[in-house]
Amino acid sequence: MCIAIVTTVHPDYPFILLNNRDEYLHRPTEPATWWPEPDSQVLGGFDLHRPAHGTWLGVTRQGRIAVLTNYREEGEAIIEGARSRGLIPNAWLKSDLATNESSEAFAKRMIEGEGLTGVGGFSLCYGLIQDVVKQKGGLAIISNRTPDVENVLRLCGHHNETHALSNAAYGDRSWPKVVNGEVWTSAAIQKSVAANETREQLVQRLLTLLSTDTMPRQKENEEWDMYLNQLRHSIFVPSIGRDYLDEHKMPAHEIGDVVKHKAVDATSGCYGTQKSIVVLVDKEGKAYYLERTLYDGGAKAIEEGKGDRQFEFQIEGW
Repeated sequence: MCIAIVTTVHPDYPFILLNNRDEYLHRPTEPATWWPEPDSQVLGGFDLHRPAHGTWLGVTRQGRIAVLTNYREEGEAIIEGARSRGLIPNAWLKSDLATNESSEAFAKRMIEGEGLTGVGGFSLCYGLIQDVVKQKGGLAIISNRTPDVENVLRLCGHHNETHALSNAAYGDRSWPKVVNGEVWTSAAIQKSVAANETREQLVQRLLTLLSTDTMPRQKENEEWDMYLNQLRHSIFVPSIGRDYLDEHKMPAHEIGDVVKHKAVDATSGCYGTQKSIVVLVDKEGKAYYLERTLYDGGAKAIEEGKGDRQFEFQIEGW
């Protein structure tokens, strides 16, 4: 139950993106890095479980950015579609630099072509950071529910906006984590500005926000599937499912406790906020990207800061 928050409230960083990636903690993921050729313009992590190596969040040296959240379609019985959702942000981030494809052209390519077929439910927030900072239309949102290019939604086209997107259709205000995320982000930035905080202090404040745990704890005799509905309440999802894993997922093994929390596969077992990401861009186009990994591939907690990866670069052609 991921969350992405985009805000233009800060006077010195007119583009800020916050993201928590909630995932099965045994799912293998490449840490944030500059991608290999021929896609060396892309910065971000990517999935290692499916051969598509899709991403949920990435940014390019040219200012393209994309963040994806998924949702369960009504009647959808499987987690994974025939095609990986991660192919959708990949398509924007990897688009041919020579064509300089616009967000409108990309929406047309995805919606009127076959770009959205065969994947599970998702929303993609994407566009050019320049279009946010310079107030040239902001970011776009498409999903596999977007009927045509005329109905593509836009956000953060002006200063002093904050919008959150989670695992429901954009605009669904029934999710407390979405409403709280917007309110708390705006308040955190206002406090940071009032205190004249450094960039490092601002980032720490935003990471604290992303670690805010308001997840109701599972009640006695509460069914697991029903409990998962509580994920909509909390920006941060603590590691859950370990007891369930012990009782229902634990394969027989001669060395017992060594594999006590081993999942049967990469999409089962312990679940929680795996990574937190903060992206800041100032008025001159200087970008800062921090990824904080909270759990290793064995679902063991990483000491705070030990899983951090930081990048700084100048957006080209600013």
